[in-house]
Amino acid sequence: MRPFLALIAACIVLLARSAGAEPLAAADYRLETVHVPGAAFAGLVRDGRSLLVTDLAGGRLYRRDEDGRLTAFGPVFPHGPDVIGDPTGPYRVARVGGEFVVAQGWTPTDAKETPLDHSLVAIDGAGKTRVISNDFWNPFDFVAADQGFYVVDAARNSVERVERDGRKKTLISFRRLPQKEGALQSLSPTEFEANSGYEVDAVPTGIALHKGRLYVALFGGFPFLAGAGKVVSIPTAGASEPRLETDGLNAPVAIVFAGDEAMLVLEHGTYDQKQGFAKGSGRLLRIEAAAKRRTTIVSGLTRPVSVLVWDDRQLVVSDLAGNLHFLRRE
Repeated sequence: MRPFLALIAACIVLLARSAGAEPLAAADYRLETVHVPGAAFAGLVRDGRSLLVTDLAGGRLYRRDEDGRLTAFGPVFPHGPDVIGDPTGPYRVARVGGEFVVAQGWTPTDAKETPLDHSLVAIDGAGKTRVISNDFWNPFDFVAADQGFYVVDAARNSVERVERDGRKKTLISFRRLPQKEGALQSLSPTEFEANSGYEVDAVPTGIALHKGRLYVALFGGFPFLAGAGKVVSIPTAGASEPRLETDGLNAPVAIVFAGDEAMLVLEHGTYDQKQGFAKGSGRLLRIEAAAKRRTTIVSGLTRPVSVLVWDDRQLVVSDLAGNLHFLRRE
């Protein structure tokens, strides 16, 4: 693994405040972007005055202190390309009591399986690991709760309740999502007729716990049609029918709540068959259901992964291009 200090020396800080800059924040936010070449940032959590971030490119957790320096923490997790060429590794991280808990992705295609693959892993203050459960296919995100965790398994299209001792119960398995008739004609007019129906896997990604309900982002499976993503919610006890919270989203990948009512949803972006997820098509949205209002906090993001509410004025967004975007309300 290349020395990380070399990456720190190469960090570039960009202030994106002009109308022509990308990404572009809303008028009442100031955006600062910190770029680390070669990194692929994913999970975010606040640890006191420090930021803890996961890097899929190197399989590491890093602590970013107030001086902006990144220091490696904990083990090297399995990492590398998955079956479609995207990076897999330590997806998300949370502080739970005296430990950090990591959702580790499925086995990289160029590696042998280890006990840390497709698992929920606890790391103590000394950096020692303890596998809570590796009975997943692709645990992308999780939220801690009393005596356990709620985990989204993106490959099984399910939400799992996991006890601290590893016992697991499926709360819900999401049905495939029907798409609008003719939606695929833009991809292949000759293959898909105007009146043909089509379904995709739900692919749950982000999860949040708010007022006794679990909110789940449904990314929507290949071919990742624009507007096919949704956010649904279920009671923590589980439910056969999820409640629709908002739809018309472009591959939603993370959810957090800011205050009592505002839901922040991070969109991964729109997909092109030839080029993949389009550069600059990701957005961070603020959705207020009661007021039926949807606003954009920042647009022009490329393959964002996580959003963190730092405090009542600051947000942090990570992306796979090695960027940390710091947003401060002015």
